[in-house]
This record gives sequence, structure tokens and C-alpha cells, in this order.
Amino acid sequence: MGSKRLRSNASAAASTSSDGVTIKDLGGPTNSVDKEDMTRSHGGLDDFRDDLSKLEGLTVKDLRKLMREAGIPTRGNKQELVSALKSFLLGREAANGTPSSPAVARDTPSLVPPEDGSPKRKSKNDSVTQNVVTISEVSASKQKKSRDEVQLDENLTLKEYTRTVTTKQKGLANIRPSHAKRKAPSRVKNDDEEPPDRLGQPLTSVEPWTVLAHKKPQKGWVPYSPTTMRPPPLGNDTRSVKLMSWNVNGLRALLKLETFSALQLAQEENFDVLCLQETKLQEKDVEDIKDRLIDGYDNSFWTCSVSKLGYSGTAIISRIKPISVKYGLGVLDHDSEGRLVTVEFDTFYLICGYVPNSGDGLKRLTYRIEQWDTSLSNYMKELEKSKPVILTGDLNCAHQEIDIFNPAGNRRSAGFTDEERKSFELNFLSRGFVDTFRKQHPDVVGYTYWGFRHNGRKTNKGWRLDYFLVSESIADKVHDSYILPHVTGSDHCPIGLILKL
Repeated sequence: MGSKRLRSNASAAASTSSDGVTIKDLGGPTNSVDKEDMTRSHGGLDDFRDDLSKLEGLTVKDLRKLMREAGIPTRGNKQELVSALKSFLLGREAANGTPSSPAVARDTPSLVPPEDGSPKRKSKNDSVTQNVVTISEVSASKQKKSRDEVQLDENLTLKEYTRTVTTKQKGLANIRPSHAKRKAPSRVKNDDEEPPDRLGQPLTSVEPWTVLAHKKPQKGWVPYSPTTMRPPPLGNDTRSVKLMSWNVNGLRALLKLETFSALQLAQEENFDVLCLQETKLQEKDVEDIKDRLIDGYDNSFWTCSVSKLGYSGTAIISRIKPISVKYGLGVLDHDSEGRLVTVEFDTFYLICGYVPNSGDGLKRLTYRIEQWDTSLSNYMKELEKSKPVILTGDLNCAHQEIDIFNPAGNRRSAGFTDEERKSFELNFLSRGFVDTFRKQHPDVVGYTYWGFRHNGRKTNKGWRLDYFLVSESIADKVHDSYILPHVTGSDHCPIGLILKL
């Protein structure tokens, strides 16, 4: 396989980190700086305005001192502190009408809608050549920029310029939209039901996912901590591809969040492919969303429910051009709800799936285990005859007791019935597909879904419903299978997979 990654300005915008994604400020408090704050003088901080790189030579103690003077939160490692200060200084320059540091790229397009609500569209006269890459060109020789290199678009609004991209919990500001409803949905919800509060309450100062939360913990179980449990990044001489998956629980609602920046998520994670579930889009919405994609991610494939509008829906967004694309399973009874997209790359098939929820009262349980699971499993085994298969998405099953906070209380809840767990085992794991997170972390309690009721995310009372399953033949090529629990905006959080090629 080749070893060349996309090199357009668009890819530069999405190459901030070797282990990140692209929808930043994903959970936890975001520092919002108003115009008056930005125009104040902060003494020593102004000494670095003309050369932001000098910040990197300071000690953590000195960085935090400057941040306290500027009123910026001081949590995080050194790179995150430097990033916060750079972002703050850039915001002050924007407010004063002064040019930004020449060291900061200013040609990155934004996926965030302008403040007037109209989408930003890529110019058809853009002089930047959009290079298309195949999977064989993706490698570790890609340019990797550190997290503290903040890249901004010259067309961003003042509010977007001043959005802080730091603190250990890099995430969306926990600001509730004024129009947010305050209903409390149960675990079993209608797919087209909007969450009452997309951001929930502010997380505690202690990252809740690092505290073991389980009603029946076993000896040796430990909580998931991505900051300590993820392996070091691969070296530049190792070819790899980064895949991500996220049940967004309504893509249009997520993009309307004032504090949400898809561009920042791309900068943080630098993924090659992003799989989305529960987009809730209608076919008429797709072209508008595609027009708002970040440059470089020019290959996107969307499927929508036609039997029930604004329901379900999946998508794959990629900067790698696939060999082929297929929608659904090819079975009429299964393909009206937009639950499956498959793309073929050089060395594997990637399936983005949103498995049907068994529903309130388990009314779809029989359909789920006797028809859907078996059809999907047979489809995967058929694809596997030509090359390995990766299935990702919301599979709506917490497979083992370690995968759910309260196993005893949910024996007859959709997603944890004995029937669903047995079907998951028989149709996927027993047929040679490997649960990559559980293989890497056999005794780790890590969740990907938290119900809005009782503020489950804050207390880490969750479920692990989102997976990367891979063919056994490539299981040993998985470098990292991880969860990003700090990413809010949905009742699920993103998951990632780094695969050596």
C-alpha cells in the first residue's frame, strides 16, 4: 500500500492530533470570552502576542499563572494550556481588528453555521486543489500537527474565534439552549424523539468515567481512563487508518448548538473516516449537510428512513475514496429505515450500522434477534469471503454485565435481555468477529451511552452499546480501540479505532 496522506489545506485543518476526531469542544466547560475581556491588557501575556511559539518554552507553572491573569481555566497538560493561551490571544486580536500570528493557519473552512443560522458553503471557485486519496495512500507519513496548533478560518465569527479549545475535558460548553425541553426519556426511546437537554448538567471536577461505577463490580475491574489507558501514537513509519463512530441522536439538532464545532472535533481527532448513526435526516436534508462538510472529507454517503421520516439514518464521511458503496442489506424488510451503509476500501469493508432497538415492551425483540441479527451476520460473512470486515455503530446491546451499570435491574430492558445478548454472541462473536474494545480492555468498565434521566452521564451510570467489531484475521492489527466519554452533544459518545495497515 502507498504511504501518502491527503495534503490539501483541508487535510491540514484536520491534522491537529495523531489520536483525535473532528467535532471539538465535546464535553465539559468551555471558556467563553466576551469582547470586553479580550480587549483588556493582561500584562505579561501581551509579550507573547507577536510570537505565540514562545509560549511553548514556559513551564506549566508559568502558563497557569498567565491563564489565571487572563481568567482562563487552568486545567490540562502543557500542550492544552498552550493551546488555550494561543486561542485566547487570537480572540483578542480578532476583537481588536489586528492580524493574527503568521504561524497560525487561516485557510481552514468551517463546518459551524454562521450566527445567522445559514450554512457556510465551500466556494466552487476555491483555488485549493482537492486531492482524493485511496486507502492505500493513507499512512503514518501524514503530517501530524500537535494539539496546540490552533487553526482558524478567516471567515469565522468573533464568537467562533474566541471559543476556547482547552481544559482536560475538551468539550462543548455545558450551556443549555433556551428552547431546550426538560422531559426525561427512559432508556427505551423513540428514535425520532429529541433529547430534553443535549448537554446535560456540568460534569463534576473529577472526570466521572474515571470512577468505577457499577452495581455489581467484580474483582479486578477498573474504570476506563482514556488519558492513561490508550497506547502511545504510532510512529511515522507505520501505515494506519483512523475510524470513528458516533450515534449523534439527531445531526441537525447537534449542528444547531451554538457551542458546537465539527471543525474542532476533526482537528482534535484527525480521523480518516467518521460513521454516524441516528442522524434523523430526511433525503431532502442531505445535500445541505454535504455542502457544509469540512474540505478534505469529500466522500460522504447517506441513507435515510423512508418508512418513517426523521427517524434512524446512518452516514459515512471519509477523506478516503472508497472502491464501492452499498446501502442496506439488500433485503426489503430491513432496508426502509436507513440503518446500514457499507463502503469497500483496498483492504477491508467498513459497515456503519444502527441496529434496531427492541423497543418499549420489547415489541421488536423477535424481529431483532430472529431476522435482523441473522441477516446482518450472514451479510458480513458473505463480504468476508473477499476481504476482512469491520462493523461499527450503535449495536444496541450491552453484551456482558461489565458493559452496563445496573445489570440486575435491566434483565428485561431492551439492549440487555438474555435473548439479545445470546444473539450478539451467536451471530457475531462466535462467527469470528472480535469486540476490539473488550479484547484490548478485558476488565475495564467503559460506557458509551448514558440516559438523560437522572443525569446518568454525570454519575457514569451507563451502557456500552457502541462497538467496533472486526474480522478475526485483522484483530491483531488493531493498535487502539477507544472511547471518548468527554464528548457530549448526544446521549452517546464517539468511539474510535486505529488500525495498522
